[in-house]
Amino acid sequence: MKPWARNGRLRRWTFVRGALVPAALVSLLGGCTVGPDFAQPKPWWSPASWGQHEVKPVVASSKPVVAAVDPAWWNQFHDAEMTALEGRLVESNLDLRIAMIRLGESRAAYGQARAAMFPTLNANGSYTRELISPNGIVSAFGAGAPGGSFTAQSGIASGLVGTQAGTVIPNTTGVIPPFNLYQYGFDATWEIDLWGRVRRGVEAAQASVDAANDQLRDTLVAIEAELARDYIQLRGVQRTRQIIEENLASARESLKLTQERATTGLTTDLDVANAQAQADGIAAQLPQLEQQEAQLINAVSQLLGQPPQALAGDLRPAKPIPPVPPQIPVGLPSDLARRRPDIRAAEAQLHAATAQIGVAVASFFPSISLSGSFGFQSVTTNNIFNWNSQQYGFGPTVVLPIFQGGQLVSTLELRKQQEKEAAVAYQRTVLAALHDVDNALTAYDAEQKRNQRLATETAAARRALELARARYVQGISTFLDVLEAQRVVLAAEQQLADSTTTVSTNLVALYKSLGGGWESAYPLPDTTAKAAPVTPVKGG
Repeated sequence: MKPWARNGRLRRWTFVRGALVPAALVSLLGGCTVGPDFAQPKPWWSPASWGQHEVKPVVASSKPVVAAVDPAWWNQFHDAEMTALEGRLVESNLDLRIAMIRLGESRAAYGQARAAMFPTLNANGSYTRELISPNGIVSAFGAGAPGGSFTAQSGIASGLVGTQAGTVIPNTTGVIPPFNLYQYGFDATWEIDLWGRVRRGVEAAQASVDAANDQLRDTLVAIEAELARDYIQLRGVQRTRQIIEENLASARESLKLTQERATTGLTTDLDVANAQAQADGIAAQLPQLEQQEAQLINAVSQLLGQPPQALAGDLRPAKPIPPVPPQIPVGLPSDLARRRPDIRAAEAQLHAATAQIGVAVASFFPSISLSGSFGFQSVTTNNIFNWNSQQYGFGPTVVLPIFQGGQLVSTLELRKQQEKEAAVAYQRTVLAALHDVDNALTAYDAEQKRNQRLATETAAARRALELARARYVQGISTFLDVLEAQRVVLAAEQQLADSTTTVSTNLVALYKSLGGGWESAYPLPDTTAKAAPVTPVKGG
């Protein structure tokens, strides 16, 4: 083996050994992690069951039961069109797409935090044209005087003025001429995470990813409920419009009847005027209902990422209000904290805040980094690839904070206060969730009772109208009795339609308060896709 090769390998081994031994010793100490460990919070209160709402049902009521539920809870309504719209929601809704992008941002931030656990390695290369001042630092080594010598930078300032055909020309002027400097190589740094600062940062970043994931699911639950609510309200408005049109037809029949009776002298023009006023008053309600219908179609279109009235052709034909099922699975109260995405997101945010305390505590301790570099340097391109042009350096760097003007103490106090805030926010979220479910169950039960009373009232009002008309034709009662009976029927039917709509929308609110479905996985939109295509308008 040639001496130069053997010496080169020896130098390389000395470099590697000198870099690895301190790293191995320091890594043995890297198991310490300062700061508090996160413990999953437990709700301080939760009802044993939803039993207080499982009242003795009235006839044909829909009651909550402790049972599993289809994650696609809208299937409980057995409305094919609503189910189809919910299926399109994931790929079309822009709010969900934004939430998905934010989840991607949090994952990228986690990648940034995790990258600090590994060494950094960079390749570099440079060319510079330099002139060293003879009155600068080199003068301290006698290079400023004629015939002076200074060995540095691979012989750059060694009193040479240049080379010619391999012959060294001595420098007798004491002036260092401009020279070229070529260099290339690698450098690496690695922070030894002795106190867990980096690990706590990664823990906080992972918790932030979890929070963003649950916030995405919360957005999904919200838009699913909003779409179902808008759709049900649209069908309710259409049902009310049908009621108005039916009562308008009845009022016009009454108007025609009074006109015929007035012609024959059986009644006066007063009855005709009252009948006309009644018909016009009923007809005046139609434009407002048409406006509500158009707005609700727009609301559904917007949720699906479509322009105004894009779904008018599909949604304008009237359909029945989606009915509620006989039984409503609601699960157990103890499962609510694991099911509602806003509670899970609040817990993840508390986790992130707790981990940040560890980051702040670790800032009080020394930080140790290993750094090293290896490369080649020469004043000529001929020697840049020569092994004798090598240069390297390695060693640890220790940074000990001594005086920061109170910054570290204030940062730690800030992180502690943020952790307290996150803990209270979690408690508030759990309490709000329990109230949401309780209120939703109460509203659902109460509206069903009201709906059944209204159904009885409506049937009685229709019977009264039939009797009033018959008595008017027979001349037993006045036309005012007919008008009053018509107003009662119209009001009762409108209230019944509104109540039927409210029962279904209250069920939607109940599903939303329970956290949507029970799914642990859920469909995600394609964030790389372009905007959803516009659905052609069919008809109106």
